[in-house]
Amino acid sequence: MSIDLSQFFEVFFEESFEGLDTMEAELLNLEPGEEDLETINTIFRAAHSIKGGSGTFGFNSVAEFTHVLETLLDQIRQGERELTTEHVNLLLKAVDCLRGLLGELQAEQEPDLSHATTLKKQFEIVLEMQADSAPSEVSEVTAAAEVNTFQIDFKPHHHLFKTGNEPLFMISELAELGELETQAFLDDIPDIKDLSSDECYLHWRFFLNTSEKEAAIKEVFEWVEDDADIKIELCGGLFDEDTSHTANADEKSNDSTAQTPPISDAKKAPDKPKSKPTADKKPTSAPESTSIRVGIDKVDSLINMVGELVITQAMLNQLSEQEISESTITSLQEGLAQLAHNTRDLQENVMRIRMLPINFVFSRFPRLVRDIAQKLNKQVELKLLGEQTELDKTVMEKISDPMVHLVRNSLDHGLETIEQRVAAGKDPVGTVTLNAFHQGGNIVIEIMDDGQGLNTQKIKEKAIANELITADCNLTDDEINELIFMPGFSTADAVSDLSGRGVGMDVVKRNIQSLNGSVEVSSAPGVGSTFTIRLPLTLAILDGQLVKVAQHTYIIPLISIVESLQIDITKVSRVGKDLDVLRLRDEYIPILRLYQIFNHQNAIESLDKTLLVVVETDNQKVGLLVDDLLSQQQVVIKSLEANYQKVDGVSGATILGDGRVSLIVDISGLIKLSGLKKPGSQELIIESKTPLEAS
Repeated sequence: MSIDLSQFFEVFFEESFEGLDTMEAELLNLEPGEEDLETINTIFRAAHSIKGGSGTFGFNSVAEFTHVLETLLDQIRQGERELTTEHVNLLLKAVDCLRGLLGELQAEQEPDLSHATTLKKQFEIVLEMQADSAPSEVSEVTAAAEVNTFQIDFKPHHHLFKTGNEPLFMISELAELGELETQAFLDDIPDIKDLSSDECYLHWRFFLNTSEKEAAIKEVFEWVEDDADIKIELCGGLFDEDTSHTANADEKSNDSTAQTPPISDAKKAPDKPKSKPTADKKPTSAPESTSIRVGIDKVDSLINMVGELVITQAMLNQLSEQEISESTITSLQEGLAQLAHNTRDLQENVMRIRMLPINFVFSRFPRLVRDIAQKLNKQVELKLLGEQTELDKTVMEKISDPMVHLVRNSLDHGLETIEQRVAAGKDPVGTVTLNAFHQGGNIVIEIMDDGQGLNTQKIKEKAIANELITADCNLTDDEINELIFMPGFSTADAVSDLSGRGVGMDVVKRNIQSLNGSVEVSSAPGVGSTFTIRLPLTLAILDGQLVKVAQHTYIIPLISIVESLQIDITKVSRVGKDLDVLRLRDEYIPILRLYQIFNHQNAIESLDKTLLVVVETDNQKVGLLVDDLLSQQQVVIKSLEANYQKVDGVSGATILGDGRVSLIVDISGLIKLSGLKKPGSQELIIESKTPLEAS
């Protein structure tokens, strides 16, 4: 009898990936010659858990591969082998390989074992180096002397199946150690009416002829040591069918034992999950995690809020059954106010559940920085600040790749070589700092380096050569630096596997803007560069300003609004044929008429009778002309593209309290729709100095 282990697959994969993350983090902390024994034990335990779980679930390729790296770790922790940088690099490659194998198994694909086979051979070479140093004669004698027969009595406790263990897999592992003879004892099986499907009643006696040590046999049963009675005895020489060790067992063979077929004839566990076959598909990376680990305090708070809602609902139901009177209406109003308060608290607590520390993103960068620094022959120190700053899980998953691009850019272009830093009087070890903190309703992520900074002059020359700007264009240094986010722009003299192709930075900016965020760069020659990313805390809820345009209601994200004002007609001028600009504190703000962009009729067109909402995106300010300002409120964002289709100038929609659908304005999209281009400087050339009339 066996249970369906596929129900535990998801938990196994989740814990295995966490174990790999732990291994990687601890390996990066190891310094050859200064290693900490506890750190090595932590890595060993993580590898041991993955190996044991893989064997239990029948993922033999993962278990076999993990065994060789576990052996190396065991030798290091026992003091039999000195840790070297080559060992650390090899173990890190093994972590990457295991992550790939587990990802393919999780996606229900047949794992590609080519890379694992190559790495396994490298491990075997390392492990055999010590053995090869001994004289061959001694090795031969030792090998001949190690062939022994072991008697193994294995009696599982009845609850073994409930722990997720399967004896068949252990028997399969024993068979791999040598020639195996198996006997199953049936005397503990109860009457059928007392039989339970989730309890184990069988026990076994094995005779194993093997050259392996007793420790290898114990390793097979180490996961069930506390859940079974296990006895291993050395019998001595080879065994056959006539040996005397079976004499006692034969007395009970007629009624209490059954001879099992040779284990080689048994069907070995498959190396992939027992699931419904899927259609052929291309290899994919490991699927995103579908679960979140939530602190018990957040769950308790949520339960309390639900309890308050239940109480409030009961009170309102009771009031609804009473006769209408002034006191009833007053109590009903108080109950509704309490309901609104509880709903807001519940909303905040539900959103907190999705909030995770940004350390989940930061944790991948120590490995990235180490590998790239070795490839570029640079010395780099990575500093992580604000690791406990919380961010919505969805935002976190989408911001990871843009951050990788920015960090790689800092390492490749920002930091100088050791020789260059020494010549410039700097510390030969460069520093890259990742900092995260909350600012208002946003999270700010800074990626800083103390390198050479951006070459503003070279960026300008390249932009002119690519006809992105003209030679006589009057741009500030910050505006020139912003050009690195243009598609296809690169100042690299040669293309490498890290950079130089002109792709990446524009993708970074586009991905961040898709999250309703922004990215800025500041730089000082010889001091370093700082990339600043601003993101909303969540993509599910938006703080918005409701505005009226004709008979329609739109929502402008509060994060984008600089100010709202009544237009002074004397400060409005015409640029070109149809663009009005407002002079506001030495800046010219282009005025975008929403009723024209969205083709609405019966809107207020006179500038002196309307309101202007000044918004900013991508370091560019524009004014949105609206009929009136309504209320400010939090709105739940609904995807317009998923429910209807993509609409230019609109980032999403929401449902208002009266049931109407209101569209959320996309500032960047509006600017594109209007045909307005970002000016080369803060000043615009005004074609007409004559103020407009209020008509």
